[in-house]
Amino acid sequence: MKTRFALILMALLPILAACKAQDGTANTAAPTEPATPSAEPAAGTAPAPTDAAPAASGETAAAETAAAEATTPAPAPASSQPVGPAPVEGTDYLVIADGKPFQPATGKVEVVEVFGFVCPACAAFQPMIGPWKAGLPSDVNFVYVPAMFGGTWDNYAKAFYAAQALGLEDKTHEALYKAIHVDQELKGERGRDSVEDIAAFYAKHGADAKQFASTMSSFAVTAKTNAAKQFALRSKIEGTPSVIINGKYLVKGKSFPDMLRIADHLIARERAAMSN
Repeated sequence: MKTRFALILMALLPILAACKAQDGTANTAAPTEPATPSAEPAAGTAPAPTDAAPAASGETAAAETAAAEATTPAPAPASSQPVGPAPVEGTDYLVIADGKPFQPATGKVEVVEVFGFVCPACAAFQPMIGPWKAGLPSDVNFVYVPAMFGGTWDNYAKAFYAAQALGLEDKTHEALYKAIHVDQELKGERGRDSVEDIAAFYAKHGADAKQFASTMSSFAVTAKTNAAKQFALRSKIEGTPSVIINGKYLVKGKSFPDMLRIADHLIARERAAMSN
């Protein structure tokens, strides 16, 4: 089932539409190689359905691209020697002024992904970044930080921290992407999922629905979502998915594999600085 999920999401990459926050402040389009421009949905509108067909003129090319991406090996873990040229400031990454890690840990380099469960690009990125983070060295701390872009985004950010508090994060992270973007059991940005709708999903994975809904509105979860919002603002996040290395560097890149390649280099740089 996980393999099927990954292949479906990879096949969607060529046709993902730009996904904007409800307040229009963040463009969450998947970083891909330049393509023929298409009209973006207005801020606050739902993105194109993930089962939409590509334009007839590009159908063959899109299918070939999807097939190639679906069979491309996962990027090498950051524990291996970084590949490709050294990243260039301004082109491959941005230096975050006065940046600092989200959860500083002595002797560890932090890698953060700012993500949104409702973001199609984040759903497509997950089958890549999941295996990649599993291969990170022991002195690298990977942290998911949910984006707080208003409306449905905020409800799902609260759900992420509620799941974390109840010990359900690892069990449900990929399953929630699948429920929204593949199975469409939840609406995500296609509508407005209520707290009860979200809690019902987590109830299928071992939570008590009432307890989960209560945890979403708890003081502890509110404190964490406020911290997540401040981190994103401080890190100059413009869209999701975004990868930040040690609070210092905001990764750019031309594609998802390129983002992870650049991240490998920046992680190696920070590990070397830490050992000196």
